[in-house]
Amino acid sequence: MYVTGEIHEDTRSHFGYEIAIEDIEVVGESEEYPITPKEHGTDFLMDHRHLWLRSSKQFAIMKVRNEMIRATYEFFAQEGFTKLDAPILTGSAPEGTSELFHTEYFDRDAYLSQSGQLYAEAGAMAYGKVFTFGPTFRAEKSKTRRHLIEFWMIEPEMAFMHQEESLEIQEKYVAFLVQNVLDHCDYELDILGRDKETLRKYTQLPFPRVSYDEAIELLQASGEFPDTKWGDDFGSPEETYLANHFEKPVFVVNYPKAIKPFYMKPHPTREDLVICADMLAPEGYGEIIGGSERETDSVKLEAEIKKAGLDLKDYEWYLDLRRYGSVPHSGFGLGLERAVTWITGESHIREAIPFPRLLNRIYP
Repeated sequence: MYVTGEIHEDTRSHFGYEIAIEDIEVVGESEEYPITPKEHGTDFLMDHRHLWLRSSKQFAIMKVRNEMIRATYEFFAQEGFTKLDAPILTGSAPEGTSELFHTEYFDRDAYLSQSGQLYAEAGAMAYGKVFTFGPTFRAEKSKTRRHLIEFWMIEPEMAFMHQEESLEIQEKYVAFLVQNVLDHCDYELDILGRDKETLRKYTQLPFPRVSYDEAIELLQASGEFPDTKWGDDFGSPEETYLANHFEKPVFVVNYPKAIKPFYMKPHPTREDLVICADMLAPEGYGEIIGGSERETDSVKLEAEIKKAGLDLKDYEWYLDLRRYGSVPHSGFGLGLERAVTWITGESHIREAIPFPRLLNRIYP
């Protein structure tokens, strides 16, 4: 509708102004609107996602998401990164093919990308510091509140950078995102009822670091995880406990090699570990970042590719990055929707993306 009137200052308004309406013109008349003030079930609202986006809550979430994307570009520009566009169709997989969407690519197989990391490594060897930002796909048959089939990843890769330097970039980036949401989305946070003092705690650096070994000890000592043993990967309950224990984002570093992907660099004094880190967000949101130092030795990397059961010919170009002059490098990936869900304080990741793709949903 078009509204005509006179604008006055008014301290009662969130924006500091109100309009004394003199005339209203309806531009587009509506049929009976399907979403009413009464309570609707999740399936109904998701079936009408194209209309649900107009609600104040969904508007606020998308505005926060937009601010986080804008702040991402600002942060990496300030830090001297080059934006690299990785392909969405790929013939190789950074973490195996069991969770990839397969398609025919003329006379060979192709997959929807599950990560831009391998291509970002090529970019880092050329430009020093790069980041990719784009959609990724995981064919996981998961129905948890933390998983999407299609989601967006920010994946920086940095030449001449070791683990601790990478962790410093990661925590600085996350604090920057939170601070920019606080600075530019005050109204939206009010709509969502998000506690701003809690968010401000997440801008205070550094974030705690705890080794995988120490994390196992903490979980076992709590009495809440009697079956947890060394070598286990962490699920949502374990991640929630660890992050809440520190009351702010926490890095768990140096996981067992057996539960991590082939490209991670082994620990120098513990061959059963790799040099890696997951950032766990508090308040029950779990992992929002995963990262590692990358293996730079072509012979060792080739052996790991074979051990993972992957087709070596698909990774010849990746091995070339080591054969023709490599340097120490590290990288990480932040799942945008998980970070949006955490910062907005929402309970389910499906509301952190305009049109979610879930195990049982590809409409609208």
